[in-house]
Amino acid sequence: MHFISEELETYIADHSQIEPELLAALNRETHQKILQPRMLSGHFQGRVLSMLSKLIRPVHILEIGTYTGYAALCLCEGMQKNGSLDTIDINEELESIQRKYFDLSDWKTQINQHIGDAIQIIPTLNKKYDLVFIDADKENYLHYFELIVPMMNAGGIILSDNVLWSGKVLERPDPRDLSTTVLLEYNKKVNEDPRVETVLLPIRDGLTVTRVL
Repeated sequence: MHFISEELETYIADHSQIEPELLAALNRETHQKILQPRMLSGHFQGRVLSMLSKLIRPVHILEIGTYTGYAALCLCEGMQKNGSLDTIDINEELESIQRKYFDLSDWKTQINQHIGDAIQIIPTLNKKYDLVFIDADKENYLHYFELIVPMMNAGGIILSDNVLWSGKVLERPDPRDLSTTVLLEYNKKVNEDPRVETVLLPIRDGLTVTRVL
């Protein structure tokens, strides 16, 4: 679903920072070889993630949902020199393409890959995070949020992707559609939880910016 016209989306991308060469190569390879390439953050959203990271200047970053590693590399652009990024994905078949591009980047020694169930992995990470990006199975967004908030530094930012869910959040959800039901609960939760403050941006499929108080 396009919330704005494709022509306007193209204009926006054309008037945003150019896509870095390494990310352009990853973008192409993802579209050529990987199923569901639309899951990739892509040029415009990637530049948004990069800009937010550069503004935040995080030491430690957590990403839930690596896919092919595009967003992780964007988030690393603002990471401090002594920082690290932990990225979790349940699909081990994507590990090799992730590592290929991580190793070609300036942050190859700072990116830690974790393969498996994020709900099990997150409690084992002994860090306080400044920036978190949630872009995984929508059914667990509420669980991820509750696990993450106590692990955040004050003023830390949680970014949550796909929170408009192709406009389904405006419809009465089918009882069998757990993803939409949970996203509706999640959007309400992050807007009302007294531990955080939130703004929902209509970027691509919806991006929530949540600041931990």
